Amino acid sequence: MAAITLETIREAARAINEHITRTPCAPSRTLSEITGAQVFIKFENLQFTGSFKERGALFKLLSLTPSERSAGVIAMSAGNHAQAVAYHARRLGIPAVIVMPRFTPHVKVEHTKRFGAEVILHGEDLTEAGEFASTTAARRGLHLIHPYDDERIIAGQGTVALEFLEAQPALECLLIPVGGGGLIAGNALAAKAINPAIRVFGVQTARYPSMRQALAGEPIRCGRSTLAEGIAVKSPGRLTLPIIRESVEEILLVDENDIEKAVLLFLEVEKTVAEGAGAAGLAALLANPERFRGLRVGLVLSGGNIDLMVLSTIIQRGLVRTGRLGRLTVELADSPGSLAEVTAVLGRLEANIVEVLHQRTFVSLPLQSAEVEFILQTRGLPHMRAVVEGLRAEGIEGHWVEQQAD
Repeated sequence: MAAITLETIREAARAINEHITRTPCAPSRTLSEITGAQVFIKFENLQFTGSFKERGALFKLLSLTPSERSAGVIAMSAGNHAQAVAYHARRLGIPAVIVMPRFTPHVKVEHTKRFGAEVILHGEDLTEAGEFASTTAARRGLHLIHPYDDERIIAGQGTVALEFLEAQPALECLLIPVGGGGLIAGNALAAKAINPAIRVFGVQTARYPSMRQALAGEPIRCGRSTLAEGIAVKSPGRLTLPIIRESVEEILLVDENDIEKAVLLFLEVEKTVAEGAGAAGLAALLANPERFRGLRVGLVLSGGNIDLMVLSTIIQRGLVRTGRLGRLTVELADSPGSLAEVTAVLGRLEANIVEVLHQRTFVSLPLQSAEVEFILQTRGLPHMRAVVEGLRAEGIEGHWVEQQAD
């Protein structure tokens, strides 16, 4: 292909139009109040396979020649590109092989298999999976569908911005997750062509800042794990890097706690499920409120394929962080009726007891004393503090353990 233009992206939109979901672009009143920006969300988690990846994958598959289709395709992916390629390859009658890193979330592996692809788990990360996919493609005569470093993939992903700006033409900023850069490259090209004044920001996790490091000419140094595994990419795209350098304002970094909070906010406020990478834009907005205050900001919620065990942990940690779930330790006399007195007080204070651990041995308390740990549900930090004060008023000393305040 020649250089990717707005017309290329519009061509992609026409080609895939009948086979992907035109996802909602909606304002969020509550997130706007929380962040101080005017927040609009593009819900790409509502695509059939749960992410934006269908757009680029389908446009690429449609471009294959009959001989390439009959030979089959191979892709490497941490999950979303895998599902997109597998699903649309099956629709088009194309055999598909998917190489995924060994620690890819179970939900993404199983969904990919369900779409009929041959799944190979190999390597510690996307780089190692990619190297194996390249050698396998050569050995088996398969056509490689790269997750981000391909002109048609980039053009397909750019259709997100076409839809977003058609629905919300007054947007002033876009916040877009960045892994290898396919999504932000396509969106930046489309958005800047439609409105040259719009500012496009990328978001990476602080543990995988590869694109930011590449833009700065620094060595690529990444961590080992992140909640946002969908953007945990060590090798920025050869094609995407110059586009990002030209069209993207800045790559913002977010830490793991920011991502957790964003996933929980999407669940609580928008009643929608975001994976870690999908919540990166909101995480950056929460971490940089002054920078975007008063601006019309578009968030691309890029995907919602999160492992249920991970989501469960995020919910539990979020309840602790906001004081709705906590651990209270109480020292009391080791005598009949003492525990009942404390539980009666907790009941009057409207704290719900979830779990009780009564400990006599592994404590440094005087004999005839015991330590009791309660796991309590409360209505939040003010109620939690009121419970401690209420116990104290009854002559009972209670201490919250590892209290985390927002």
